[in-house]
Amino acid sequence: MDLRWSAEDEAFRHEAREWLTDALAGEFAGVRGRGGPGDEHALFEERLEWERALGAAGWTCVAWPKEYGGRGLSLTQQVIFYEEYARAQGPGRVGIVGEGLLGPTIIHFGSDAQKQRFLPAIASGTELWCQGYSEPDAGSDLANVATRAELDGDEWVIHGQKVWTSLAHWSDWCFVLCRTDRDAPKHKGISYLLVPMRQDGIEIRPIQQVTGTSEFNEVFFEGARTSAENVVGAVNEGWKVAMGTLAFERGALTLGQQLNFENELTAIREIATKNGRLEDPIVRQRLAEATIGLRIMRFNALRALEPLSRAEMTPLTAVHKLYWATFHRSLGELALDVLGPDGEIAGEGPYDLSTFQRMFLYTRADTIYGGSNEIQRNIIGERALGLPKEPV
Repeated sequence: MDLRWSAEDEAFRHEAREWLTDALAGEFAGVRGRGGPGDEHALFEERLEWERALGAAGWTCVAWPKEYGGRGLSLTQQVIFYEEYARAQGPGRVGIVGEGLLGPTIIHFGSDAQKQRFLPAIASGTELWCQGYSEPDAGSDLANVATRAELDGDEWVIHGQKVWTSLAHWSDWCFVLCRTDRDAPKHKGISYLLVPMRQDGIEIRPIQQVTGTSEFNEVFFEGARTSAENVVGAVNEGWKVAMGTLAFERGALTLGQQLNFENELTAIREIATKNGRLEDPIVRQRLAEATIGLRIMRFNALRALEPLSRAEMTPLTAVHKLYWATFHRSLGELALDVLGPDGEIAGEGPYDLSTFQRMFLYTRADTIYGGSNEIQRNIIGERALGLPKEPV
């Protein structure tokens, strides 16, 4: 990828920066910098209003084609927008699952009717989505899903359990991987269903995390229903659709994520300067290594954007997830070390944690969700390097 910005790109950067700066200095100043890792519970209603303000101004779904409510931005302009959003300390997006995962999946795999029904509500911020993938026995081994769906007339009836479902307690809809043919091979017989969350037959149980908050949930489907037409792609061919969704998850938005990492690193460096830890040569070396690591991450992410824009998984994609997850976990450890003894002190539950304490605790999960480090190493070995599979 050409890392030089054109005059048109720079003009777009100015437009995005100006709008974000003005908006986050006004009525939404209170949500600035909130809702990030370990802070997802914060100011939900205010951040929902922010989501709708973004939609009204045309700043949601910037990567989507214009005919579906997006801006149709080039890859470079998508990168610019997410960078400017991070620089402006825009709050954690409550509509990110719909915009970044479900929306592109429907655009790529969905029917015309599904595009007309679901995309406008995502773009406007009026419907929120969650992802029903992982199960107690199907985490990194996603093809092991056991949640089942059976047709009953013109509706699917769903039974099963999902776990680690982010934002389920706030969501209107969930895209759910279900087994619709239990006699088919492991990666077959799976369908990708769109399921309304606000109905009888769905129970949501929040999972309290070590941060004291509950971003994740268990979701139990006990006879929940959705229309027969709410299957994305072909029945029993949901694995292909699910892999497409995972590819979209690792798209241009990751560049904004890395700017948030840079914001965190800058704050860590400032604390080290104030409390004298910067005088420690080991701390200085670790800060330098973190800075270098961020640059490597950025360049590799830029290299991977082109195939990801076509929903293609590449060896570099697998390396990227392993790299950033390990990096961010180490950054959380560095933050706590820079704080010194104060970093280990918190009040009794419910905990009143500092920003960096929340960050440290949350980043322990980075190497697990979205594909654990162990599974990512297997993918790199088997698919990228051509090594034999592990013996069963």
